[in-house]
Amino acid sequence: MKLAMIGLGKMGGNMAARLLRNNLKVVGFDFNTEFVNKLVQTEGLEAATSVADAVSKLEGQKIVWLMLPAGEITEKQIKDLIPMLNKGDIIVDGGNSNYKHSQRRGAMLAEHGIGFIDCGTSGGVWGLDNGYCLMYGGEKQYADVLIPFVKALTHEDRGWAHVGPVGSGHFTKMIHNGIEYGMMQAFAEGLDLIKGKEDFNLDLAQITELWRHGSVVRSWLLDLTAEALKQDQNLEAIAPYVADSGEGRWTVVEAVEQGVAAPVLTVALQARFRSQDSKGYSYKLLSLMRNAFGGHAVKSSK
Repeated sequence: MKLAMIGLGKMGGNMAARLLRNNLKVVGFDFNTEFVNKLVQTEGLEAATSVADAVSKLEGQKIVWLMLPAGEITEKQIKDLIPMLNKGDIIVDGGNSNYKHSQRRGAMLAEHGIGFIDCGTSGGVWGLDNGYCLMYGGEKQYADVLIPFVKALTHEDRGWAHVGPVGSGHFTKMIHNGIEYGMMQAFAEGLDLIKGKEDFNLDLAQITELWRHGSVVRSWLLDLTAEALKQDQNLEAIAPYVADSGEGRWTVVEAVEQGVAAPVLTVALQARFRSQDSKGYSYKLLSLMRNAFGGHAVKSSK
């Protein structure tokens, strides 16, 4: 089986590599030819010179998997793909699109007989080795076609699920990221308090490593934090500036629209806003965690 992967950055590139390592065929395109050439040389990717060229290299029921920035770039690419595809072909949006946009896009593509899958993707830069968590929405007839691919992308056939209709995949991932904000904020504030108790002279690397074993707060997020603190506890090279993704904001908006109380998630988002005009150790920790799991850029303090 073969699919076309459009967008071969830190997520799309690693996903293409994992598929190839699991003996699935991938034709890939990215405007950055360095990304393409690296995958050709190291993983055996079939390179395409354009999106149209990538689609032309597919046979039978065509699957085009997009790993592009949310918003206008994804919107334009989906519209451009319509005349290149036939009825029964499938477009997968694996980026962090707003679920309402995914619902609209799914309806638009359905008018052309093209299947649409909105796939929330978690796993960050570690997904290549550890596998991804995939939560996707769409019609079952199209979702079932993806099973060989999602099994290859996940770990031990446990990290994937067809969660519901079009839009449900990105909705689930949106809430996932909102929860992630709250968890990160809790760790950052707690560790900031530990660091602030100067008369105890506590070792944050020792304590976070301790918590990884038997503690009720043990998690992959804690694992990454503990490993990073072993290298540097002062974080002097990291500016206390934490960016916020669209999904964190959308989660809070969803809570307002539903009239559901979500104070922790809301405060975690507001804390990121405040970090963009503030200083503090907890914000440095938040920035460190985002870099550890997702490879997100860290703003230098210099």
